Amino acid sequence: MWDIHIKQFSNYLKLERSLSGNSIEAYVRDIEKLQQFAEMNLKGLSPLKITSKNLQAFLTYINELGMSAHSQARILSGVKAFYKYMIYEELLDKDPTVLIEGPKLGRKLPDTLSYIEIEQLLEAIDLSTPEGARNRAMLEVLYSSGLRVSELVDLRMNNVYFDVGFLRVVGKGNKERLVPVGKDALKFLTIYKDQIRVHIPVQKDFESYMFLNRRGKKLTRVMIFTIIKGLAAKIGLKKIISPHTFRHSFATHLIEGGADLRAVQEMLGHESITTTEIYTHLDRDYLRQVIQEFHPRS
Repeated sequence: MWDIHIKQFSNYLKLERSLSGNSIEAYVRDIEKLQQFAEMNLKGLSPLKITSKNLQAFLTYINELGMSAHSQARILSGVKAFYKYMIYEELLDKDPTVLIEGPKLGRKLPDTLSYIEIEQLLEAIDLSTPEGARNRAMLEVLYSSGLRVSELVDLRMNNVYFDVGFLRVVGKGNKERLVPVGKDALKFLTIYKDQIRVHIPVQKDFESYMFLNRRGKKLTRVMIFTIIKGLAAKIGLKKIISPHTFRHSFATHLIEGGADLRAVQEMLGHESITTTEIYTHLDRDYLRQVIQEFHPRS
């Protein structure tokens, strides 16, 4: 049902509105996100049966996933265009988007970094020092896999599967998940593990942790904040950023690149936000494919 309406909407944009291929693709991607949400959380509800309440839940969902306000506003404008088309074609007589308001663009939302800004931050790290090599590995992992700062500092040596390119992450409520990790992140992790970490005098009880301070203990969350703030100052970045900014940017870049919402939700370790149904785990190969196809650093 969704596919037919999306195809016809795409034809309408091309023939009636004479939009460019890129614009049509962007509109279609926005509607496909709503379709994925309906399939995950609304038992595959038809686009003709979607209500204002459903749309509000969808907007809450993409906000919780960490999309920027501008991206949310753009998706909403795509959805509004889709329902205007439905009214125009007399498929519906009532537009469910009429009373839906987009996010307040002036509201202070977490800053998202552009891919260029991420690269500038990473390139600003001095790799000639042991701390620099460690910091590069940490930030590459943060951006490559969208970890929470607590998950990064708690990452264990034996939870990095270098051979298959996955991390086993222990998230909120001790829930474990497998997350793909990119080639660059694995490269810098390997350098850190084999050339830097082996020379650190590790303190008792900290042997299993991947990232250590120079005294051989686990890093604190505050330390990660300090490292990131220092890099932002070094490149003259005016945005207010934190470790969460990397997670937020990871999700935004993947979704804006066209990744499946379900895959991003799984990688972030989010519970399904609008439903209590058991969340079916996606195939690991599929998650890896999503990272390879849609992550800017792959």
